[in-house]
Amino acid sequence: MTDYKAAADAPRSGARSIDARAWQESWDRQQEAFMPDREQRFAAMLDAVAATTGGRPPRLLDLAGGTGTISLRALARFAGADVTVLDQDPVLLAIAGASLRDRGTIVDADLGDPGWRAKLPQEGFDAVLTATALHWLPAERVAALYREVREVLRPGGIFANADHMPEEGLPTLSVKLRDHARAVREARYATGAATSWPDWWKLAAADEFLGPKAIERERIYPSVRHNHEWTPPAAWHVETLRAAGYTEAGILWRGGTDAVVVGLR
Repeated sequence: MTDYKAAADAPRSGARSIDARAWQESWDRQQEAFMPDREQRFAAMLDAVAATTGGRPPRLLDLAGGTGTISLRALARFAGADVTVLDQDPVLLAIAGASLRDRGTIVDADLGDPGWRAKLPQEGFDAVLTATALHWLPAERVAALYREVREVLRPGGIFANADHMPEEGLPTLSVKLRDHARAVREARYATGAATSWPDWWKLAAADEFLGPKAIERERIYPSVRHNHEWTPPAAWHVETLRAAGYTEAGILWRGGTDAVVVGLR
């Protein structure tokens, strides 16, 4: 595990630091340009967590959690929640560590490696949640990951994956929805209402603290990686969850060509 909390402590030591709140807001605005209903999917996921824990503070794993977006919302909703953010991106983990400080655990691990579970400080999670991340993995790795996630859940625990999952019965409409969303997004970029994905990363690279981490990120994630998204329909995910041994699996939420699928251990 890497001590990303050092980013928050830097002002006391005289080292470089970041404004975690400003970077979180910047990340949220950039992501919302892609997903205007982003908060709705998070709310649906956390509603499911509340339902399966009976209202007690959950032990939650924020898988491929980036800046800790889900963890921060879980902490705001559930007083006393125990959150762990797992990711490999040094830029996003630095922001997560500065935001969470002593309120959560940061784990640096590669989900492409089946050994990622060995880096967790604990298992027996009430919930494992992930959003808009697993589409970078190939089909066979996602299927294996679903089995691995099941093993870190307590009996009765819930796994939720929010991602690009088109409805296979609406192929023509799905294309039209994507084209419409792209036009709206491009208009927002043109007026400066939102920062595009490449422009956000340029800002991070120019930041005194995040710049070196952006260089490290380029070594971890070659640019070609972002040309290989894999986005099967939600039905594929549901079937794969069932095959992985979850007692229940289905679609929790849908918004256009995105969906949240869940599995119960």
